[in-house]
Amino acid sequence: MRFLVVGELNPDLILSDYRSFPTLGQEVLVEGLDLMLGSASAICAVGLARLGDTVRMASKTGADQWGDFCIDVLARAGVDTSFVKRDPQSKTGLTVSITGSKDRALVTYLGAIATFRAADVDSGAMDGCRHLHVSSYFLQQGLQKDVRALFAAAHLRGLTTSLDPGFDPSERWQSGLRETLEETDVFFPNEVELRGLGGDPDPAECLRRLENRRTLIVAKLGADGCMVLDRGNPLHVPAFPVRPVDTTGAGDSFNSGFLHTWVSGKPVEEALRFGAACGALSTRAAGGTGCQASLEEAEAMIHATAGN
Repeated sequence: MRFLVVGELNPDLILSDYRSFPTLGQEVLVEGLDLMLGSASAICAVGLARLGDTVRMASKTGADQWGDFCIDVLARAGVDTSFVKRDPQSKTGLTVSITGSKDRALVTYLGAIATFRAADVDSGAMDGCRHLHVSSYFLQQGLQKDVRALFAAAHLRGLTTSLDPGFDPSERWQSGLRETLEETDVFFPNEVELRGLGGDPDPAECLRRLENRRTLIVAKLGADGCMVLDRGNPLHVPAFPVRPVDTTGAGDSFNSGFLHTWVSGKPVEEALRFGAACGALSTRAAGGTGCQASLEEAEAMIHATAGN
């Protein structure tokens, strides 16, 4: 087993192609409706499986139809779901995504996501794995206080670790994240999260403010591509040109592409480029898992734009 993904699990109800964005007291119409597997952690897991990696997911859902739906989609994608716990006392979370070609807004009911803790992760979940990934740090109110210890345990067993913070609904950008980064090998903030954490409009300056001795911080900058610091200097890879249908989960697909390459020991710049290709290709259809890249598709996109 190459990857263990620990995190939230819920469906996304996607309302797409709005004529105008909704405001309080008004009703608007949309052109599309889909029910898809949601949650950043699960989208990353499916993206890794799509690239040919062996993936295990540890999570918790309610014992209800939404939990059945999520587990069925994961299993059909080839993800090992034997470490997903079903809690009859909880409801499976649900996200409503109001999305268009340029941006989206999310409304989430946490349900079982809020009570998921590291104690819910069976001790055998790490067996045979090389890398542990966690997404939605700020959203997972129960798990976030355990992530540092979970990563420390993974390091003792020889795994590398990665973390995607997700948006902080409180917009305080605290919750012990900086301490958690001391046990994190790769950190994946997007441009909004990076600005919230670093307190500066310049991505490179935010990267410098968040830098520590351990963590490779990968800034996902949307249409502006992605960036890391290389010996204190910005290393930037541009985004691939696409005409997006839905941007839901593009950052999570970026994560899967980056990790697929980075865990194999490839150079960081190559991992950035592969992640950018996977993120771009994922926007071709509705939902985070509707059109994730295969290994061949991502490689073809990179080769097609080489030298441009």
